[in-house]
Amino acid sequence: MEDCGAVHFLVTSVDPQSYARTGQLLTRRGAVQTPTFMPVGTQATVKSLTPDEVRQTGAEIVLANTYHLMLRPGVEVIEAAGGLHRFTGWQGVFLTDSGGFQVYSLAPLRRITEAGVTFRSHIDGSMHELTPEFAVELQLRFGSDILMPLDDVVGYTESQRQREAMERTHRWLQRAVHYFHERTCEQAVLQRPLLFGIAQGGFDIQLRHESLAFVASLPVDGIAVGGLSVGEPKPLMFELLEALAPSLPHDRPRYLMGVGDPEDLWNAVALGIDLFDCVHPTRLARHGSLFTRQGRIDITSTRFRFQFDPVDPTCDCVTCQHFSAAYLHHLFRARELLGLRLASIHNLRFMQRIMQEIRTSIQQGCFQTARRAFLDAYRDGAGREDRHG
Repeated sequence: MEDCGAVHFLVTSVDPQSYARTGQLLTRRGAVQTPTFMPVGTQATVKSLTPDEVRQTGAEIVLANTYHLMLRPGVEVIEAAGGLHRFTGWQGVFLTDSGGFQVYSLAPLRRITEAGVTFRSHIDGSMHELTPEFAVELQLRFGSDILMPLDDVVGYTESQRQREAMERTHRWLQRAVHYFHERTCEQAVLQRPLLFGIAQGGFDIQLRHESLAFVASLPVDGIAVGGLSVGEPKPLMFELLEALAPSLPHDRPRYLMGVGDPEDLWNAVALGIDLFDCVHPTRLARHGSLFTRQGRIDITSTRFRFQFDPVDPTCDCVTCQHFSAAYLHHLFRARELLGLRLASIHNLRFMQRIMQEIRTSIQQGCFQTARRAFLDAYRDGAGREDRHG
């Protein structure tokens, strides 16, 4: 098997006061600057936005979901269209999740065995089977640029099953790696898709270190920290990440799955994370919650009825450049679809501006100062919710 690692990732600068770093993730569709945030297009679409609108926010990678796409429209349709990129019109990088989290969320409808997972479709109740090999096969046929392996996800309260799930995830990963390299062995190194591994282990530090070491020992192109944002208190998540930070492999990108509050980006980058994804920014946008440097605002609030300035005068997004807060307030109160679109554009651009600010501050040696300035100004009073979509 090919030794992956540094072939596909270059570290370009490191913050001396934390674990923060910048890098380049080298994919067959070009280099992606890290740290970066990936908008979630679960069903091969970032809800309400065109691919050009997503690209204009600064996004370089979009995440789609294998579970949803295998059910609808089906791999045969995507393959016949020429792959996800031609089917959707998105010409950037596609990362596809395996669907492990979605299967976990369907607990009453699924059965886990050593072979894989059998489950009933949430759409029509039909039976399906997803194995480590088939999850890779589907993503290869989709034309994905970064593939995620099938993992056994365990909820925050299921502590008794963490070791069993972790060890099964490891065995599944070995099968996925073998199948992936068998299927891509004839492709040039920089022309093949990438395969990441997922570390599990719940909130047991020892299990997490064990899983991280196991995943890092395999020829995978990146390391994902999975099984977080599954109902745990946020301080517990960061306590775990802090314990793992010194052990994260230096030569491969580190991906924190399903996490994407603005303040979480700064804090997780400080602990060595390079990649993020989350439905949070677009889901909040569709409910009228918009990001600003001072925290989230509810655009439906009556205080915006006569505010004819932009939501954020410092923002360069299409929404803030051309529309007032009063107009967005009107759109949401009138339940006009344009409001959802403009709010989504703003929130995604806000996330990409944060990532650019993070990268620049690391490169200029002032990351910790910039981080403190952002966190001191930003106030997020909203509660935690499911981030995965």
